Amino acid sequence: MTVAAAGFDDVKARRNAIVLASAQSLYGAVTTAVVVTAGLVGSQLAPSASWATLPMSMMIVGTALTTFPISMMMRRVGRRTGFVLCALGGAAGALLGTYAIFQRSFGLFLIGCLMLGIYQASASYYRFAAADTASPVFRPKAISWVMTGGIVAALVGTLVVMATVDLFAPVTFAGTWAVMAVLALAGAAILTRVDIPLTQKHDAPSGRPLSVIARQPRYIVAALTAMLAYGIMVLVMTATPVAMLGCGFSVKDSSWVIQWHALAMFVPSFFTGSLIARYGAEKISAVGMALLIGSAVSGILGIHFENFAVGLILLGLGWNFGFLGGTTMLTETYHPEERNKAQGLNDLLVFVTTAITSLSAGKLLAGFGWAGVNYAVFPMVVLALVMIVWLARHPYSRGVQPS
Repeated sequence: MTVAAAGFDDVKARRNAIVLASAQSLYGAVTTAVVVTAGLVGSQLAPSASWATLPMSMMIVGTALTTFPISMMMRRVGRRTGFVLCALGGAAGALLGTYAIFQRSFGLFLIGCLMLGIYQASASYYRFAAADTASPVFRPKAISWVMTGGIVAALVGTLVVMATVDLFAPVTFAGTWAVMAVLALAGAAILTRVDIPLTQKHDAPSGRPLSVIARQPRYIVAALTAMLAYGIMVLVMTATPVAMLGCGFSVKDSSWVIQWHALAMFVPSFFTGSLIARYGAEKISAVGMALLIGSAVSGILGIHFENFAVGLILLGLGWNFGFLGGTTMLTETYHPEERNKAQGLNDLLVFVTTAITSLSAGKLLAGFGWAGVNYAVFPMVVLALVMIVWLARHPYSRGVQPS
């Protein structure tokens, strides 16, 4: 069967990957700014220091709540319409956050962060959308291409924070959140160029039941790998700006560390797809988990600037290998007509996990310190590695190649 006959169009897939990478860069700039500022704004507005990371957690909770509904919505209205609407929701959330900072309202700020979760939920599908029309050979590269948009995000996001933190002085961070709204609106405009056909009516047959898809060994391990890679990354990343502030570092210092972390998350995407195609998603995912262990060790060894920097760089690298490995495995477990529900359940599980780890970050940091946050990484990595080894030994591990 030829690529064309199978319904794949790599020319269109390449165009979409470029558009989605551009949208990813703007979305990523917004979320980078959230990572740097949300905990610090929370420190200013929250009634207790243990709630400082709650704003970041609320964005992830918003993501977890809307991830599956957004996938089902896109089955009805298409990728382009769904992406544009959610980016507009993100802009509204950033504007509400700006207003909340001026009003010093912790409650309104939390709602704004929750709304930004809608934007994050939709953006989590950019990588899958790039794979929608791609052939099996090009699919890992299409996913990686989209993730390279995070390189621009890492540079733009931290520069936005540094340039705008006092834009509306003496109201710190309000300018940053206003600019975040502008970036989200620009992302919505770019997303109007997505060209992915709505291949089926919403009431058409949608393949196997979700329970059957989700019971596949490859689906289980793919989802778990993505869940733990993302959960570990969010746990450590959420706590980092607050931990650095507590260790006497400045907002600028934490911005640089987050920038290096974000670059480490996305720069490898230039070659991660090729590595996966050559060595297999399982092996690359396992390497990612080993890098996450290295990140935790760096954090445990000290609270100097270099410990934070090295730890967050390894954290980004580990996330990239683990998350893209899991994503690639997942694309091998469903047929085209099953993609929305299969992807929706996966991302629901991912963001429920990250919501839990994000909510835990502030409590762990307040109760057990920075070392406690890093010690929490070890059991999650061990679980992921055990499951990857189990998959490699399972006789039915290859999943279902989309037809």
